[in-house]
Amino acid sequence: METGKLIVLTGPSGVGKGSLVRSLLQRHPELALSISATTRAPREGEIHGQHYYFVDRPKFEDMVELGELLEWAEFAGNCYGTPRGPVLDRVREGKSVLLEIELLGARQVGQSFPEALKVFILPPSKSELERRLRGRGQESEEAIARRLQRATEEIEAAGEFDFQIVNDDFETALRELEAVLGF
Repeated sequence: METGKLIVLTGPSGVGKGSLVRSLLQRHPELALSISATTRAPREGEIHGQHYYFVDRPKFEDMVELGELLEWAEFAGNCYGTPRGPVLDRVREGKSVLLEIELLGARQVGQSFPEALKVFILPPSKSELERRLRGRGQESEEAIARRLQRATEEIEAAGEFDFQIVNDDFETALRELEAVLGF
């Protein structure tokens, strides 16, 4: 059986990674999405085991200590990580697995799996990124300021990735992402 691919997708918060991933999965059901574990509270409409595995900090720390996570990072006061077993099982089964993760986690995966395809999604501008973050209406001014500061640092790392795609026009970005993935 053919071994699948591990695909890492990252970029700043608010850049549109989630929207791109949802459209990609609708158009290409053969892709498998990795579900991350997180210590953050669910947002409206998010379902445990479908969007994330929502766990408390002690449980997350146990997962880290036991080596159950492929990667993990703390971001904006919450922890996020990718459970190792399900991802590796799917790749061995020949599935292409998509990880939508933060920069630190993407770097960890790149070190463990240099053959992973790494894609960085960029905003068209910092002002557009700020508009998108504010448009969510979900966070305090302080949280938005932290995300924008972090975005500046993350964008500087875009050159570490195999491909960079600017999400200015959604359909164009989606077509570029499909081309990178071989669709």
